[in-house]
Formats: sequence, structure tokens, C-alpha cells
Amino acid sequence: MKTLLRILQWLGLGLLGLIVLGLVVYALLPKGPRDLMEYTDSTGTQKPLFVGREYAIVAGTPWSTQAGLAVLEKGGTACDAAVAALLTLNVTHGEAASFPGVAPMLYYDAKSGQVKSYIGAGKAPQAATIETFRNAGYETVPDFHIWAQLVPASPDVITALLTECGTMSFGELAAPAIQIAREGFPIHAIMYRNLQFSALERIGFSILMPETARVYLQGEFWRPIHLHDRMRFPDLANTLEALANAERAVLEAGGTRQQGYQAVRDYFYKGPIAQAIDAMHKKQGGLMTYEDLATYTGGWETPISGSYGEYTFYGNGTWSQGIMEPLVLQILEGLDLKSMGHNSPQYIHTVTQAIELAFADREAYVADPAFVNVPLEILLSKEYAAQRRKQMTERAFGTLPPPGEIPGFQPASTQPEPAASSLVSALLAETRPGQDTSQLVVLDQYGNSVVVTPSDFPKSPMVPGLGLTLGDRMNQFRLDPTHVNALQPGKRPRITPHAVIVFKNGQFFMSYSTPGGDMQAQALVQVFLNMVVFGMDIQEAISAPRFYSISAPSSFAPHEYTVGGLRLEPPLAAQVSDALTALGYNIQVNPEYPLDKDFGAVGAIHIGEDGLIYAGADPREETTAAGK
Repeated sequence: MKTLLRILQWLGLGLLGLIVLGLVVYALLPKGPRDLMEYTDSTGTQKPLFVGREYAIVAGTPWSTQAGLAVLEKGGTACDAAVAALLTLNVTHGEAASFPGVAPMLYYDAKSGQVKSYIGAGKAPQAATIETFRNAGYETVPDFHIWAQLVPASPDVITALLTECGTMSFGELAAPAIQIAREGFPIHAIMYRNLQFSALERIGFSILMPETARVYLQGEFWRPIHLHDRMRFPDLANTLEALANAERAVLEAGGTRQQGYQAVRDYFYKGPIAQAIDAMHKKQGGLMTYEDLATYTGGWETPISGSYGEYTFYGNGTWSQGIMEPLVLQILEGLDLKSMGHNSPQYIHTVTQAIELAFADREAYVADPAFVNVPLEILLSKEYAAQRRKQMTERAFGTLPPPGEIPGFQPASTQPEPAASSLVSALLAETRPGQDTSQLVVLDQYGNSVVVTPSDFPKSPMVPGLGLTLGDRMNQFRLDPTHVNALQPGKRPRITPHAVIVFKNGQFFMSYSTPGGDMQAQALVQVFLNMVVFGMDIQEAISAPRFYSISAPSSFAPHEYTVGGLRLEPPLAAQVSDALTALGYNIQVNPEYPLDKDFGAVGAIHIGEDGLIYAGADPREETTAAGK
């Protein structure tokens, strides 16, 4: 017994010694910045209204804006500029909007006067079933897991857009992104916010997803992310260059530009990249196969549309939440919002009720139209909006109101009781990375416009050696087979990112989009009303304080919500919190203002009645507007 005790003592001392040694080594490792770069963040600063005559672009980072602007200056189309800007955004804001994640897109063709939507959300792998997840013990699709990965959509969106209206090669448009990925760029305020992990989180990140940690922590888990330190993505640069080389080989052999675009797509979905993704999933027990990639299709579609007075709203299909703006605004149509006063308690209450009625319908009826019969004609009718308007009450709804009754349709789900948060879930909520979406809007000298809302965060394993983030959009599915948005093989989750184009009296008026999850439609509705009801210019409308209903189940797993929950930005909270509390709202004030990760970051371009181009960029992020 004494011998055993002595052995245990020595083992304990040895373990303690190793811990002390590890702490000493950790303390001695370099933790400062590697290579600070000069850069002035624009987050939290008031931004000027852009006014131009020929073209404009607004994107989530200044480098993305500059890449698109350079294309416009060469005479490129909105489609060309959007691709250059998107790829650069995938580099400089790749922790929020990765290549090759989701990329919902709208395109306005000035010559035909038509708006077209492109399906920018990937499909669930054929092996992804509710039974698979349930048998593994999951009640919702898990984060930080390879099973959360959708088949990528963005490369399909890019090549389809170029095929439709591109005039330049993929290689030329990808050049700025490749260069900045190799040479590096300063970590800006929003990237810093999104990747600012503690030492313990960095260690866990490295153990859970070593390739992802290698890329974003540059192989040094002990070194924290530093503001304005140089960030490089050489693997992603190589991947984009390989795609460009596939196109170049076709062009040099005498192929057409269209054939070159197809070569880019094939290299991704049927070539070496698809093979690498397939190999990763096989090795790590994933669900995606080469066949899922090789057979993937997106496709052009007729956009959703609805109206508010003389304005017509166009949005992506019901695989997104593009229906939300028409649903909300048609409920509000006819109400005298102006007399209530901008952001008064009564105005906030009224708009919030319309938002929550629309959320109830979204939860009950809206999902991938390839799998679900969505009653669009009824949902978007003025008669239905009038019925829903009658459901508004003098006090907060509290629990989300029931969906509207539609003959022949049975609402697929009801709102569950909010689950009590465990200590583990509370800690995860505190350490969960920041917002995982950005935005991009272009209007060219020919009058065409493209809007893209790219997304996906590195919360699942990256493809080794390729620098590709496949995201975790599967977690916007439900693992409840009775839910309209239930997971099925080949189905698209109803993703939150979506793009919006607005007409006024049949003419192009505005293109805009924003990050923000379930806040996206809420932010875009508020910006629109700020302009058309309260007469603000586009920059004032974007900069104004916002409110955010959180009473609907979150689109993100584990789909939590707060009964009567309403978040307010501090400048607004100081004026209306007491009155809204008296109306029954559970008020939350965002403590991170102005570094908001919940209230959106709108970019918008519109043509005024004077024929000039106006563009606005949100002060809440690095969103930047430019043009001529």
C-alpha cells in the first residue's frame, strides 16, 4: 500500500511538473502581433452619403468595394463587378462570408426591365436524414461539426451570373482576391470581433477543428488575434488560382468565354475540389459525397414579389426568408405610420407586431418550394394581409401569434415552449463566434444591378490544403419531421440570407441587403420605412437606431427565442424602453454598441427622382460605398 501511495505521489508530482512546464512554455511563446498594418476602421463612425451619376457599389469591406469599383471603371457590368467584389469579400471577410458558402442573389436587367432571382443556397447531402442525426443523439443540427455542411452554392452562383451577363474572364475578376489573399490585409474591427477567442477557446478550436484553426490562427494557437495584424490565406489564393487556370486552359485552346466559365464550375463540382471534399468527408465520417457535388444545381427563378403603395418588393424564393419584407409591409400598408412619429413607442410596437405576424407565417408555411407547397398566392395577397392586420393588439403579443388560417393548408408547426438554458448552452452562447454574413450591392453605368448576400462562418472543418470553408448552414434545418423546414436529403434549408430589389411605379428604385440572421428583414423594413415614410436620405435611413424582435424561434439551432423579446440599440433604448416595457415587451439593450453583431449592416443603392445615384453604407460595420 505504501509503495502504491508513493507511486501515486510521484505521478501526481510528475503531472504537476508537466502542467507547470506547459504554463512556463506558454508564457514564453510570442503573443503579440506578427506584422501590424496601417488601417483606420470605419466601424462605429458616421459615413457620408454617396452621390453619383454613373455607377456605385456598396460592399462589406473597403477592399471588396475597391475590387468591384475597379471593374466598373473599366466598363465592366454589374455582374462582372459583383463577382470581383464577392471573391474579394470572401477573402477580406471570409470569417463571415466564405467562399464557397451560400450566396442568395438578385439581378436586375435594365434592358428587359426584369428582376431575376438565383438560388444561392446549397442542398443537404443525400445521406443527411433526420434519423441519422437522431440516432447519433442530436436534437438539432450541431455546430462545429462536419455534418452541418451543405453542398456549396457560391461557385454555381458566380458562374451562372457570369454566363448570364459577364463580359470579363473569371481569372481577371479573381485577380484582386488572389493578390490580397497572398499578400495579406489588416484584420479589421469586425473580423477582430468575430475571431477574438480566449486562450482556452483557441486551444479547443485547435483540437476540435485543427485545419480551421491552422488557417485562422496561422498555426499558432497561443497567439491571440490582434487588430490590424496582417492576415493571409495562401491556400485559398491557390484554390482561386487553380480555378482561374482551369478557365485559362480552355481559353488558350480556343474555347469561348462561356466554356471558360463552365470549366471553372466543373473544376469545383466535378474536378479536384469535389474530390478533395469527398475525401475529407470519407475520412472524417461526413455525409457529403462526390455525387452530391457532381449533381448539384442551382438555377434562375421568378422572384417573390409584393407591394407597399407605389413600391414593389422583389426577393429570393422561399428557400430563403425573401418573403418577409412583402409580408411585413403589406400588413403595415394603409396604417398612418408617420403620425405615430419615427421610432416612437407606438411606431415600434406597430412595426414589431407586423414583423411577428409575418414570422408566424414564415415558421408555418415557408420552406424549400421543391419540397413544400408554399401558398404564395394567398400569403402575398392584399386580402390575407388585411386579415393579419386585424390580429394586431394594443399590447405586445408575448408568445408569437398563431399563423394565419389558409384553406387547404395545415400549419406545419407551433412555437415550442422556450427551454431553460443550461450552464453549458449559456457558455456556448457567450463564446459563439460573431455574425456570419456580409452584403454586396452594385449598380452599373448601363442601369443593371446585382445584389448578393454571401454567408458562412468557419464553424465546421475546412477542406485540408484548399482554404475552403463549407460553413454550417445545415443548422437552419429542423430535426422535427412535422416542421415545414424539416431536414430531407437534397432539400435546401430556409436560410436567413436574402437579397432585395425595390421598384417605384414600375421603375428601378433601390437594391439593398444586410447581414443579421433573423434581423435581416427587420433591418431592411426599417430602412425602407425611414426613407419613404419619414423622408430620410438613404444614409440617414441606414444609420438610424433599430429595434429587433427576438420572439420568434431563431432560424439557427437550437432555435431559441425570448417571449416578448425586443432588442434595442442604446440611443433608442434611452428614449422608449420604459414605454415599451409598459406595453409588455421584454426589453434587451445591446451592450456591444456600436460594434453591433445583431442589428445588421445594410448596404443600399437607389436612384433618386433627380436621376442621381445615392448609396449608403452602415456605420455598424466596415461596409463601404463608392462610385462615380
